[in-house]
Amino acid sequence: MTALVKEISQLWGEYLDGCEVKADDDFFALGGNSLIGIRIIDRVTRDYGVELSVRDFYLAQTPARVAELIEQGRAQR
Repeated sequence: MTALVKEISQLWGEYLDGCEVKADDDFFALGGNSLIGIRIIDRVTRDYGVELSVRDFYLAQTPARVAELIEQGRAQR
């Protein structure tokens, strides 16, 4: 697990009532909903300086995939 995936997993855990989140855990299976998703997206934008669309976030579904999107966004800058 890369450092970024670990950070994203921990971030999700903060918003999902402190549950332990693994790299390939599904956001919705963990109890995620649209309000939590929007909060995470806002935090990712603020902390990583990368725009992440709501659609992309929900399609990604896992911390590992969200980390990939953040890396792609960084590469495009």
